[in-house]
Amino acid sequence: MGLSYKTIFLNTERTKSFAVKYWANGFIDGISLLNADEVAQHRGHLEKAEHVLGHSLHYVNKVHTVLRSAYELATSPALVDQVEEILGNDILLYNVTYIIKEPGSPKFVSFHQDLTYWGFDGTEQVSAWLALSPATPESGCMRMIPGSHQQGLKEQVIGEDKDNVLNLSQTIEDVNDDDIVFSTLRPGEFSLHHGWTIHSSGPNRSTDRRIGLNIQYISPQLKQTKSDSDSAMLIRGNDPFGHFIDDVPATEWLLEDAEALLKERTKAYKAISGTPNS
Repeated sequence: MGLSYKTIFLNTERTKSFAVKYWANGFIDGISLLNADEVAQHRGHLEKAEHVLGHSLHYVNKVHTVLRSAYELATSPALVDQVEEILGNDILLYNVTYIIKEPGSPKFVSFHQDLTYWGFDGTEQVSAWLALSPATPESGCMRMIPGSHQQGLKEQVIGEDKDNVLNLSQTIEDVNDDDIVFSTLRPGEFSLHHGWTIHSSGPNRSTDRRIGLNIQYISPQLKQTKSDSDSAMLIRGNDPFGHFIDDVPATEWLLEDAEALLKERTKAYKAISGTPNS
């Protein structure tokens, strides 16, 4: 399936220190992207859209196809440059979704691995998490298990916890608490993590919303094994494979039919990712 992440990384001398840290830990965080004014602007776009739509945009999928701000953040050259260090020159934007925990919310994310149920035939994928408010232990920032990506796929138990943000409440149960590292982010910073890196996040006990923009990037060489109608968007380089239907970016602040499109695209996304691999 071509060059692995690691081969691409370690053959690039200018990114050696970045590569060493990423591959040692399975994640890298604290990377600056936005200043305070830009954070306020993009948070404002999100919350204005929520007001117009009449509901939270938490955990709706393909939001970059209806809200221009989300598209601009996911395709920010400074962010995609870092992703390119991992995936190489050709990059598809697979999904963009806000993960929002309201103040005092009991919602949490159990320990899991991103790639478990997505149906890809490989691991050429990178998850980015961009903070639009403080991500701290108090607000429920991500908790990483360094080096866990080297273990490959771990068994995950399916559950039905109403407070678990994950579709299937999937949980890796044999996690040692002593191994946990908190991935704290200031507003405007982002992290990147490998698809096998075990991670979770706790409830938001702060007085502010904990807002993160979760962005999934993949290599065009990946195939979707669970559907013939999955979609993605080429944002850098070339796609000589054509394995995905083309997503179209939002061309204005908020599309007029955003509500219907979000429902349709979230349903389609969950039909693939929300079902365990058979």
